[in-house]
Amino acid sequence: MGLFDFFTKNKAENKEQLEKGLEKTKSGFLGGLSKLIFGKSTIDDAVLDDLEEMLIQSDVGVDTTLKIIERIQARVSKDKYINTSELDKILKLEIAQLMTENHPQIMDENVQLPYVIMVVGVNGAGKTTTIGKLAYQLQKSGKKVVLGAGDTFRAAAVDQLKTWGERAGVTVVSHGMNTDPAAVAYDAVKQGVAEKADVVIVDTAGRLHNKLNLMNELSKIKNVMKKMHPMAPHEVLLVLDGSTGQNAINQAREFTKATEVTALAITKLDGTAKGGVVIGISDQFKIPVKYIGVGEKPTDLQLFNRELFVESLFGTK
Repeated sequence: MGLFDFFTKNKAENKEQLEKGLEKTKSGFLGGLSKLIFGKSTIDDAVLDDLEEMLIQSDVGVDTTLKIIERIQARVSKDKYINTSELDKILKLEIAQLMTENHPQIMDENVQLPYVIMVVGVNGAGKTTTIGKLAYQLQKSGKKVVLGAGDTFRAAAVDQLKTWGERAGVTVVSHGMNTDPAAVAYDAVKQGVAEKADVVIVDTAGRLHNKLNLMNELSKIKNVMKKMHPMAPHEVLLVLDGSTGQNAINQAREFTKATEVTALAITKLDGTAKGGVVIGISDQFKIPVKYIGVGEKPTDLQLFNRELFVESLFGTK
């Protein structure tokens, strides 16, 4: 049994949360489809041009949009005549297929505990909140969790993580502001080993203005973790703000250059019509989307399910 299996226990509830969280994106998708096929009977070049524009406006991304359009063109060419009423079904099938292809599995969680997660991402992406929500759900499922307040350049980040720790009832290792983040990471893993914790989650600073400094800092943090746990970190989780659309893809590109990212979390999907960015990120990076945030409550952080995401996006019952 994996550490995170508790996320999948209530599929019906997860789907309800996801559909509610994706309401704005779904409205844009299906509303856009209805407008572009109004009064038309077949999928012609004009319909495909409008579809391309709609997908780009939904922040699917140019490269991913072109892939989807090419696939639909191939299908239309093969079948010769496809009614526009079938476009939503075709689009759903092609998106689902694209998100499934060449998508690596999330690393095995059945490892020597504690399972160590290093969390990276720019300030404001929801990094600290994601850590808090994950810790809360892990603790409620019976797992022992230790947090490391390694974003030491922002007092608010340290205080916020302490607040989440109190709310979740988990240990928070903190040295305060303007201290060495690598020392915090080392002590967090040390504490996790001492307490026989199941999971250790370490926050890091979210600065991209100097990529070389960021790269050096993240490398140092990873190296000191290994002194306490040779396999740490088991996971490097990049948190991206889904409401920023294409900027989230740019951030993913920069952070994957700075460190070896193994999983992604996409937050704030409930407050935006830009949820299509999940499709683009899933397609463009050979890194699994592991979590998505679809609301403010701790339980609104979900394990990402590609099939459920596509079903919710198209309103399929």
